[in-house]
Amino acid sequence: MKGVWGPAPRRGLGVGPPDDTDSLLRELVPAVISVLVRRGANFASAEDAVQEALIRALETWPDDPPRDPKAWLVAVAWRKFLDAARAETSRRGRELAVEVEPPAGPVPATDDTLRLYFLCAHPTLPPASAVALTLRAVGGLTTRQIATAYLVPEATMAQRISRAKRRIAGLPLDQPGNLGTVLRVLYLVFNEGYSGDVDLAAEAIRLTRQLVALTDEPEVAGLLALMLLHHARRASRTGPGGRLVPLMKQDRSRWDTGLITEGVAILQAALARDRLGEYQAQAAIAALHADARSTSETDWVQIVEWYDELLLITDSPVVRLNRAVAVGEADGPQAGLAALADLSPDLPRYAAATAYLHERAGDLHRAAELYAEAARAATSVPERDHLTGEAARVRQLLPP
Repeated sequence: MKGVWGPAPRRGLGVGPPDDTDSLLRELVPAVISVLVRRGANFASAEDAVQEALIRALETWPDDPPRDPKAWLVAVAWRKFLDAARAETSRRGRELAVEVEPPAGPVPATDDTLRLYFLCAHPTLPPASAVALTLRAVGGLTTRQIATAYLVPEATMAQRISRAKRRIAGLPLDQPGNLGTVLRVLYLVFNEGYSGDVDLAAEAIRLTRQLVALTDEPEVAGLLALMLLHHARRASRTGPGGRLVPLMKQDRSRWDTGLITEGVAILQAALARDRLGEYQAQAAIAALHADARSTSETDWVQIVEWYDELLLITDSPVVRLNRAVAVGEADGPQAGLAALADLSPDLPRYAAATAYLHERAGDLHRAAELYAEAARAATSVPERDHLTGEAARVRQLLPP
């Protein structure tokens, strides 16, 4: 990896530090929930109380900002929790347990945010529920914002979050968590991109930055580097009308060199720890793409080597598919097709990858057929339109 980018300003993709009340509140949410849980509230009750405190903050802070925002939120959320506990007459015993107010004084600077990550990404939760709960409790987003981002009714998202909270209600906050599960949830959030007023890619980067500050694991830094390197290409990924633009045809002058520089620096520091993980390997591949001025100048041999490293960590069919395409670039299309021979045609993008390699090999009839097949199996309208266009383009190259 060359890492030869010069410094450049960021172009405002929404991944910088918070600069308004809404962002500050979202930053404080996990710490405030953790304080309430430590004082005796269960997770679901604490999260509900904090959401009510957030509404109150948005109403009052613009005209009367508090000196200590975190302490203000803790005090208001704790009162909301006590009010709710007192209203639960059928749980009188628990009400008596929480009637005693906590000692007055400043809120400790330390919190259990890392444990809150683990709780929201608990292995017993389905991925969709873990993502929604993480965005709500750790990210501080409202149910309406999450529902809008995922293009589902608010009631549907509310039910999903409620079921997730019920499932983990009996789990202690200090139960050991699985960092791999947390990272997978954050990467799921990132890959959702953005919709409506919530940019999930930027939100995932914000949360991962927070996690980097809480841990000393190189794989967490590797995930952040991977996100930044992918996010740097965002402006060039689509054309007019949302048209999909593949990597080889992207306008690289539109890539955010500031994010690329930052991502490479984070990756190099992580790799220096000599504890390679799958996100670091993926980030290394993304860095090599970012380092090239064009597809033809890409170091495909080194990319194949990194895919080999990635296969040693996770023997994934999708990784093997991507490696076959890289082999086709490094050693020729026939070598790439040979690398695809042992993979299932049912794999996502298998038909598209095979079509590309057949086109490179000069078999235009087969390439056109496979592009059309890939278009029929596409899971999104932009992908379908792109593959349909590729099939039409190749057909025009066929002899009369």
